[in-house]
Amino acid sequence: MMPLESCAFGNVPTLIMGKNTKQSATDNPMQEFSSSTKIAAVTIGDYNEKDELYNPFEHRDKKDSNSDVGALTHLLKSSLGTGILAMPSAIKNGGLLFGGIGTIIIGFICAHCVHILVRSSHVLCRRTKTPRMSYAETAEAAFLCGPKAVRPFANASRHFVNAALCATYVGGACVYVVFIATSIMQVANHLSGMEISVRMYILTLIPAVILLGQVRNLKYMVPFSMIANLCMLVGFSITLYYIFSGIHTSNIKLIGSVQQLPTFFATVIFAIEGIGVVMPVENSMRNPHHFLGCPGVLNITMTVVVSLYAILGVFGYLTYGEAARGSITLNLPIEEVLGQTVKVLIALAVLFTYGLQFFVPLEIIWNFIKDKCSHKYQGLCETLMRICMVMITIVVALLVPDLEPFISLVGAIFFSILGISIPAVVETISCWDGHLGLFKWRLLKNTMLLVFSLFALVFGSWISIIQIIELYK
Repeated sequence: MMPLESCAFGNVPTLIMGKNTKQSATDNPMQEFSSSTKIAAVTIGDYNEKDELYNPFEHRDKKDSNSDVGALTHLLKSSLGTGILAMPSAIKNGGLLFGGIGTIIIGFICAHCVHILVRSSHVLCRRTKTPRMSYAETAEAAFLCGPKAVRPFANASRHFVNAALCATYVGGACVYVVFIATSIMQVANHLSGMEISVRMYILTLIPAVILLGQVRNLKYMVPFSMIANLCMLVGFSITLYYIFSGIHTSNIKLIGSVQQLPTFFATVIFAIEGIGVVMPVENSMRNPHHFLGCPGVLNITMTVVVSLYAILGVFGYLTYGEAARGSITLNLPIEEVLGQTVKVLIALAVLFTYGLQFFVPLEIIWNFIKDKCSHKYQGLCETLMRICMVMITIVVALLVPDLEPFISLVGAIFFSILGISIPAVVETISCWDGHLGLFKWRLLKNTMLLVFSLFALVFGSWISIIQIIELYK
């Protein structure tokens, strides 16, 4: 078995970065979460073993870098969002036995896909002598350094990944807005005795989300993530109190129906996946070699995340059974102070996470359009762009103010592609030239990942769309 780091690409193309391939990485101004170099052209040449001596970590700009704790905080927060609150509903669709085991398996699959994506990025950074790569740049470099037949698709792969990231996190941000508004509505309507629609509460969130959408450096979001994690921790603790004090075994099924299983897969993938934030966080670390490995930032994060998801999902279903809603907080007793506290705390935590959730698509869109704006007015243009994108999430939330089908739809369409399909394709292409392992086990493994991803995509989307249509009949 040969490790991914040893994958060679045979006659790989040398990527020309900027105007001079010998130019030091420090000569280029670095902006956080974007590669400091751009792929401008391709020259086919022989593989040079000296390329392995290049250490991309040594050439990264450490200005505004995050510590291991900061990286861990961001990864935890990106995964512990509204998705974990949907886990009892997911287990309801999958069944107690199938859902519990399936959650752990999906968590392992998602963690593995993140591993192979980051390791592929490190290998490609060495091959191309690039200090860092975004998700899209990793996909592009994989195609450029792969077999000749796939090289023409390199540019298309970069655009596809960027478009998928934008759609994924815009959809996730819409879910966040709906969740925050729904939680606040329950508490406010109960305390005031009035019946105000969820759409009115969505509108009241506009000033807050616009301000959060203007944060342009992930380092400045660390305090927000820490506050959000604290609120989420307290909220989860109270939620677990309610769950463990009301466990029963009646009205419980061990395996869900065939029609419900795609929704289970799509919801869990949405809940666990945070792959769009992985590359920005890894690129911004002060010690990026601490990201992978054992224990490593990624392994610690995924162990904590999958454990919490499985526990909350299984015991939440045991408590509320078939009455489990799209967010477990919606099942908590609104007439009790503790129940109200949970809803407010978790709504606040999700609100503080909105900026982190939206950071990736805003960076991608701005990098795409900034050259089209006059340098004199770039600050104003970026501000307006961010406001417009925030308003899009508000409009979509107003149109679909229901959590459960929305969550499963976003998970089915986008996270299955970004979180599973693309990492599998990137690793396969990167190791195609004689490094697929004994009996080509990497090819077999990645083919199985693609099949699983397509299953979640096709059937999950189909079921979710049917549910949304039924809501508006």
